[in-house]
Amino acid sequence: MSTAVAAGRRPATMAHALNRALRDALADDPAVHLLGEDIGTLGGVFRITDGLAQEFGDSRCTDTPLAEAGILGTAVGMAMYGLRPVVEMQFDAFAYPAFEQLVSHVSRMRNRTRGAVPLPIVVRIPYGGGIGGVEHHSDSSEAYYTHTPGLHVVTPATVADAYGLLRAAIASDDPVVFLEPKRLYWSKADWAADAPEAVPPIGRAVVRRTGRAATLITYGPSLPVCLEAAEAALAEGWDLEVVDLRSLVPFDDDTVAASVRRTGRALVVHEASGFGGAGAEIAARVTERCFHHLEAPVLRVTGFDIPYPPPMLERHHLPGVDRILDAVARLQWEEGP
Repeated sequence: MSTAVAAGRRPATMAHALNRALRDALADDPAVHLLGEDIGTLGGVFRITDGLAQEFGDSRCTDTPLAEAGILGTAVGMAMYGLRPVVEMQFDAFAYPAFEQLVSHVSRMRNRTRGAVPLPIVVRIPYGGGIGGVEHHSDSSEAYYTHTPGLHVVTPATVADAYGLLRAAIASDDPVVFLEPKRLYWSKADWAADAPEAVPPIGRAVVRRTGRAATLITYGPSLPVCLEAAEAALAEGWDLEVVDLRSLVPFDDDTVAASVRRTGRALVVHEASGFGGAGAEIAARVTERCFHHLEAPVLRVTGFDIPYPPPMLERHHLPGVDRILDAVARLQWEEGP
């Protein structure tokens, strides 16, 4: 028997870890309620809520009408009266009808009431491409949420973080947009469901791979691609460090800046379009804090500035190993500031 098995660790998917996080939150706190389209009997499009309605009842895991603004508006009322609603939006672009509720009420209520009325709402949004989905099924909409003061924005890239960050999000008194990389739902890792490991809190980044040649800064669905690129870069003699942000808001300037100061070069990688994307803010923050340590300008590898393409073309649209390595090569030769 392997050490992992002996310790109670078994191969688990991110989807299973998310399901277990919701189950444990429901069991631990009667104020937690789940709302969303098809999350009850069906268990959600991606089966993240599978079995929860059967275990906790329809009143705790509630199928809603196809009306995203109504779902989130209902959650606002529930939170104002002391509950902790967890809302599922079926797909990234399906969340847009609820955006007015998110901006006008969810993000502002605590400030509007001088702290008297927090809204402990979690909005779970499957996001990103890589699954052969069509338009409205593959958006990376994180920049809309990071640009909305009053929201926390979190995105896990590992099985352990899927569980730990979701439990932390549900326990938070601040509203959290919880972005789930749908292409990683079926990624696996050894994980102990009955004794999950502690993970860093919301607002902390993690160095997933150490290196000295350059820092790859990424999050969510792009983490595995960056780790693959870092391994491939060894053939070119480049030892790359990979930083997983985990939390876009709050942002961990300290971990990111410390890494870039060590390596002297930085590359930001994400699936969303480049113009006005989260990577632009990250590049600006790195430049402001690390200017005198940079050996080259901060570069970005992102999706193209187009609506999401048809499935047969998404492999060209999404950042891949070759595009990342091309950018790393540029980092080695670009003149610094």
